[in-house]
Amino acid sequence: MIEVTIDSVRVSLMSQDRMVVLKETDSNRYLPIWIGPFEADAITIQLQGVQVARPLTHDLLKSLISAMDVKVSHIMVNDLRNNTFFAQILMDVDGKEVQIDSRPSDAIALAVRVGVPIFVDEQVMDQAAIAPEEEIGREATTAEEEERLDVFRDFVESLDLDDLGE
Repeated sequence: MIEVTIDSVRVSLMSQDRMVVLKETDSNRYLPIWIGPFEADAITIQLQGVQVARPLTHDLLKSLISAMDVKVSHIMVNDLRNNTFFAQILMDVDGKEVQIDSRPSDAIALAVRVGVPIFVDEQVMDQAAIAPEEEIGREATTAEEEERLDVFRDFVESLDLDDLGE
């Protein structure tokens, strides 16, 4: 199990599709997961501390779990099949661990409400995570490349942009 945090919830400007980006806590790997607009809003609303007039579905789920004296221990993105992520909500019910199948987006929306950790199965992370260097498609710059780029840095730093808007 790899612990992750929510790095961001993003919206595509081209299609209005949404994505939650999970970041590995002990590494520089990210796991992007496409999610629906309602789940994206539910996650974002909770993360930003926005108060809503009526409880959302995930607020209702939190209230039901609490009323039944059940404790959510954590959630786990546990599988990836045919480009579809799967998750589980792990709960303690009278001392017995119960696993509930869930979409990752719903599990994450619940996790941020009840304040439990989010984990990703190692195989899922190895299969679908990206690292910034991999995303760009190249390694870090060499000393020689840095030296060549210094000319451009010097030029940009020498620009006087104070009167640009005039």
